[in-house]
Amino acid sequence: MNVTPSSRVSSIGAYAFAAVDEKVAELKKQGITPIDFGVGDYADPTPSLVRSAGKKGIDKRASEGYPSYIGAPEFREAVSAWLKGRFGVNCDAKTQITSTAGSKEGIFNFHEGFINPGDYVICPTPGYPPYKRGALFAEGKAFFVPVNHKNKCEYDLTKIPQEVASRSKIMWVTTPSSPLGYVASLDFLKRAYEFCQKHGIILASDEAYSELWFDEPPHSALELGKDNNFDGIVQFHSLSKRSIMTGWRVGWAAGDKRIIDVFKKVKTNIDSGTPTFVQDGAIAALADEKHVVKLRNMIKRKRNLIVKALRAAGLKKCTNPAGLYLWQAAPEGWSGEKFATYLIEKAHIVTTPGEWLSDTVDGVNAGAGHVRFAFVPGMDDVKKAAERLAALKF
Repeated sequence: MNVTPSSRVSSIGAYAFAAVDEKVAELKKQGITPIDFGVGDYADPTPSLVRSAGKKGIDKRASEGYPSYIGAPEFREAVSAWLKGRFGVNCDAKTQITSTAGSKEGIFNFHEGFINPGDYVICPTPGYPPYKRGALFAEGKAFFVPVNHKNKCEYDLTKIPQEVASRSKIMWVTTPSSPLGYVASLDFLKRAYEFCQKHGIILASDEAYSELWFDEPPHSALELGKDNNFDGIVQFHSLSKRSIMTGWRVGWAAGDKRIIDVFKKVKTNIDSGTPTFVQDGAIAALADEKHVVKLRNMIKRKRNLIVKALRAAGLKKCTNPAGLYLWQAAPEGWSGEKFATYLIEKAHIVTTPGEWLSDTVDGVNAGAGHVRFAFVPGMDDVKKAAERLAALKF
């Protein structure tokens, strides 16, 4: 028999980060152990307080069976308390919060609840692939808004055509932005929210990197709706980047009860919930800020080492104000792919080409001429990488 993939699967290429993993595996087969800044997955261990809570949870939940589809009550209460302390918002744990298996799963599947064939989803490029691919799998269309160092990832809302706005159901914003690392101003978030309210669009805010900031803590889109039950707003968050819990797969969606109700219905038909012992680890993580401060300071040190080394090599200074990534401009006239290949061959350093994370708008790939460094290797490896980079001359 012929095995034929669906048109949705056929229309997409490899997942960018899967392609990075393949390149690393190739090098290892050659006996080379590269320093991997490609995928945003920490080399450092999950904090011991989180692991301890997870271990205790395994025995505590030994006979509990399936977890809650929407998250254990104590997990949702912990999320509610954290949101109140961090952003000053009151999210009802019973009706305005639901658990997710990390941000990726939640963001990708969210579209299924709201997108009909032909509807638009407005999303940044470069940006997180599940925005556009979730829209595609829900039979919608992605409308890309280019973001860069010049506009600091704040969309020019006047350039979104009326036809697109009138047929859009979701607008994605990210703060801090990924991969550029800009913190959205409260003014921009207000303008985006007003645009969405005018056109009947859900403002979906991806805030998975909100705790990785170096100057001022980012605002949440939830702050815009704290006096009106978060009308039209949903926030997605995860413990992956905040608490080095990438492998645990736990996060949440919070906001407008009507939106959360629809998403809960989607979720109950897709999965069986996040394991409760994993949620126990997440509760412990949310109750502690010391490990977050330590992580934030460590990422800043890594960033400073790499930025200094790239400048010493003769490259343009491109510093991320927040987040886990550096969006570095390649040497003049080079593509991101050429630069990433050069770094692998000459320095055994793995990065992600900007073209892999971006889409073409008006005939131009928005990420062309850039690579992404993820500050995830251990500190010793970052120091080695900085020495190798500084030795390169452009």
